[in-house]
Amino acid sequence: MLRGKLAKEAMFYSYDSDKDLVLCRLCPHYCRIKEDETGRCRVRGREGNKLISLNYGECASYCLDPIEKKPLYHFFPGNHILSIGSVGCNFSCEFCQNWNIAHQFERVNTAAVTPGDILEIIEKRVPAEHQLGVAYTYNEPTIWYEFIYDTSRLIQEKGLKNVLVTNGFINTEPLEKILPYIDAMNIDVKSFTQEFYHKYCGGSLKPVMRTVELAASSCHVELTTLIIPDLNDSPEEIERMVDWIAGINPEIPLHISRYFPNYRMAREATPENTLERAREIALKKLRYVYTGNLFGSDYASTYCPQCGELLIHRMGFTINNQGVDENFNCRHCGEKITIMGKIKA
Repeated sequence: MLRGKLAKEAMFYSYDSDKDLVLCRLCPHYCRIKEDETGRCRVRGREGNKLISLNYGECASYCLDPIEKKPLYHFFPGNHILSIGSVGCNFSCEFCQNWNIAHQFERVNTAAVTPGDILEIIEKRVPAEHQLGVAYTYNEPTIWYEFIYDTSRLIQEKGLKNVLVTNGFINTEPLEKILPYIDAMNIDVKSFTQEFYHKYCGGSLKPVMRTVELAASSCHVELTTLIIPDLNDSPEEIERMVDWIAGINPEIPLHISRYFPNYRMAREATPENTLERAREIALKKLRYVYTGNLFGSDYASTYCPQCGELLIHRMGFTINNQGVDENFNCRHCGEKITIMGKIKA
């Protein structure tokens, strides 16, 4: 069982003395943990009558990334952000892209860091023009909750930004407690059926929907859906998902991403025309829809939802602002474009 050097008492749990169980209340799994056991995430464990965040301060990866890599296309476009991640996950997705740090992290070397260390990295090692803030990513950040909560408050105090890249599987109380310190989120909506979540992710859809709805009222939100052939690619399912997103806010950008074989899933990659069809469906009700992992496509660029002119051209993680003025209006027709933060292009 992992126990980092900086492990500390967790938040959001209770102890049942009659059953001698610790109940974790961070995510909707509500793991009931016996002595010397962990929850399903494997990074929240019991010591005595307490729940311990075993990976507090355990950093498995950090990098200065383009903000578009999160992916966030409407949040400080063209900027870079310090990205950090730990180990573990509260899902068990068969198609996991970061399976080594999520599920086989015993083989991963981590470094013990404090919130102050993260701030020092930004201030001393990141060029001033790239000091946007911190993105909590790579593994599932919500199970690194205590460290992110402490770090995000410090980062906000310094006038910098906090970004969560998450599966959204978190309970309402911890989500509402951390949201005041979060500026942007990219949330995975892995499918729009409970059957998919149960069979392929080991989770549930409704808590993710609730997270999106709460986050959208508090910070900038973009959504990502990985389209997998014959599992979540039907026009009917995509239409239901798009109806729900549009009901929250049709300005929410949706990233429709191409699946490639990974981890335990070996089915063939998603055909390009499947993504194009999904994009066409989504654009009927959403103003900004992008395709990801579709190399050479213009569908990663931003077009004006009113006049259709190309506004921000993207090639990989490089952007060229061709049509958005300093007030975030389309230079061609004057339409207001939903972008948070200065464009660096």
